[in-house]
Amino acid sequence: MPVPDGLDGMRVDAGLSRLLGLSRTVVAALAEQGRVAVDGQAAGKSDRLPGGSWLEIELPDAAAPAASGAPEEEVAGLAILYSDDDIVVVDKPVGVAAHPSPGWNGPTVTGGLAALGVRLSTSGAAERQGIVHRLDAGTTGVMVVATSEHAYTALKRAFKERTVLKRYHAVVQGHPDPSSGTIDAPIDRHPRHDYRYAVVADGRPSVTHYDTVEAFRAASLLDVRLETGRTHQIRVHFSALRHPCVGDLTYGADPTLAARTGLTRQWLHARMLGFAHPGDGRQVEFTSPYPADLAAALDTLRD
Repeated sequence: MPVPDGLDGMRVDAGLSRLLGLSRTVVAALAEQGRVAVDGQAAGKSDRLPGGSWLEIELPDAAAPAASGAPEEEVAGLAILYSDDDIVVVDKPVGVAAHPSPGWNGPTVTGGLAALGVRLSTSGAAERQGIVHRLDAGTTGVMVVATSEHAYTALKRAFKERTVLKRYHAVVQGHPDPSSGTIDAPIDRHPRHDYRYAVVADGRPSVTHYDTVEAFRAASLLDVRLETGRTHQIRVHFSALRHPCVGDLTYGADPTLAARTGLTRQWLHARMLGFAHPGDGRQVEFTSPYPADLAAALDTLRD
């Protein structure tokens, strides 16, 4: 088929996701397998789609069985904070992804729950069944996963309609001015670094509210509330203000301060999650304590 004019200039993964109704993860996998060609040449996921060019896509056999979900794998430190017939709320440790994805070979929340005998909702793509929101592998804290089809639908709607209360704690370099405020800046993929995101003029609307909880000599502990939920949103917004999360070398953190605090990842923790329970509508809230590495870094900053 020809590339529609409306997709002219878009990335392959974004454009074909819109055209075919597939997730960007699935399209990226197709491109990596050599199943996407533009004018007869294999196209990578980050290549651009020229309007009017001839597009060839080899889709997986529809008759083939769906890919299985995450393999069962015990995940050290993955704690269940709450569970019932509709949801399971977990405290995600560092170094664990929400679900399998291309290029990730480490442990996942879905695989860890499978190893614990938790049956998740079958809604959603096979590799992320039950997943209604995600945390970065390097971000710890509270996360909810759907175990019933009704809960999956209700929670996906709640996140989309922004009725879920998401509070994070972050330690950022320096002292944001003002000490409490709102960051309203659009975010999209970085124009030059495929694995990063950035504030860009034509990005997706992104809003972050913050309050300073405690100020140290070289950093500040912030209570952060997300109005939107873009990938890397907190990390990108505070990096754009030149107050990156301590330890977040990907987004410009000071490596000397990271070493002094013993951090090998960003100081960012999903502290609390609140939402209407999909079973009976009651408001529920779940809180996660700081993990050992973040607590130790705080003690160092306070000394």
